[in-house]
Amino acid sequence: MAKIADIKKYRARIMDKQVERYLASFGAVCIEGPKWCGKTWISSYHANSEFLIADPTYHFQNRRLAELAPAMILEGETPRLIDEWQEVEEIWDAVRYEVDRRSEKGQFILTGSSTPKRKELRVHSGAGRIGRLRMRTMSLFESGDSSGCISLEDLCEGRMTPALTGETSLQNLACLIVRGGFPGAIDMPIENAMMISHSYIDTILSEDTQKIDGIKYDTGKMKLLLRSLARNESTTVSKKTLEKDIRETDDGNVDYDTVNNYLDVFQRLFLLDNLKPFSSNIRSSARVKTAEKRHFCDPSLACALLNLTPEKLINDLETFGFMFEALCERDIRIYAESFGAEVFHYQDYSNREIDTVVELKDGRWCAFEIKLGAKQIDSAAENLISIRDSIVMKGGKAPSVMAVICGMSNAAYQRKDGVFVVPITALKN
Repeated sequence: MAKIADIKKYRARIMDKQVERYLASFGAVCIEGPKWCGKTWISSYHANSEFLIADPTYHFQNRRLAELAPAMILEGETPRLIDEWQEVEEIWDAVRYEVDRRSEKGQFILTGSSTPKRKELRVHSGAGRIGRLRMRTMSLFESGDSSGCISLEDLCEGRMTPALTGETSLQNLACLIVRGGFPGAIDMPIENAMMISHSYIDTILSEDTQKIDGIKYDTGKMKLLLRSLARNESTTVSKKTLEKDIRETDDGNVDYDTVNNYLDVFQRLFLLDNLKPFSSNIRSSARVKTAEKRHFCDPSLACALLNLTPEKLINDLETFGFMFEALCERDIRIYAESFGAEVFHYQDYSNREIDTVVELKDGRWCAFEIKLGAKQIDSAAENLISIRDSIVMKGGKAPSVMAVICGMSNAAYQRKDGVFVVPITALKN
């Protein structure tokens, strides 16, 4: 049987090595993430046989077979791909049982574009048997838009060779943000890529949100909330503020409980990818806010919801800055997770912020500021140093590395104050 992934056309993903490690460690691997981010292709690439539940052939025969005899569809050469497992939730338990029975690693690869809410249907979480991986859209390095001459892993160890990284432009950065990182849009003209992002939102609202719980949700109100989230991209806006923003900006009416419910649906569809706050309880005595920083799974979706074009971004540098921050944090998460690090944001009650925190496996942490323009580098470095000194003064643990990720810089270097400067178009894992 022909595989979904064409090896000749397959574009390597940073997650490839993680998939290999997980297959060597678990009986099954579940790769989750937003639709169209490449889950099926990467899974097919690593699989030796496939079963596609959503295949429409013979009136969705595969789905009916999975519903009637979930154990039967697990037979095949391993690793065996079961694509969109959540369409038939009983498959989870069937996989878990079969992994136990075979007692071998690397048996199955599951993919999922949503998380079922009715978890009571599963008799076991799969802990220890099924390893979970979160897949994101393509980083600039994966899409070929970053030279990759600077490694984030090396940078987090304080190692970096200064280098001229080449010129970029606001126009180019704006196009990268609006185009986004969905694999199918990478090689498209920007006008076509923008159409894809608009269509993506419409499809999520009209189809996926209506299927996830079997409830007919109000797509009009859902879109109002998505537009509010887009206006508040890369901020820690509260649910109450989102409710108020919808009322004041769109003249809509969405109550708090509805906002809460819709956000849960968007999360389970992997449409959102919020950044959790950095816990400072072992770092200092300062009280730190616990709000998540709000992000879409790809900055192109926020742009689509606000009808932003590259030209509109350039004429609104404040919005450009927030969208650029979203782009950088998507990439940093992809790179950091490839070597086992976790990514957070920092915000305390003195309104001091660190855009991005990368926490290494041994507990060391690295502080990153994200700035679009080169003229902002000095103030960003000063902010990092000020927060570091404050944390140390209160008995906390200082960051092991401080860096500014920049849009318009043409070089990667270390300043005299010890702060690194790296263009996002030069970064890789």
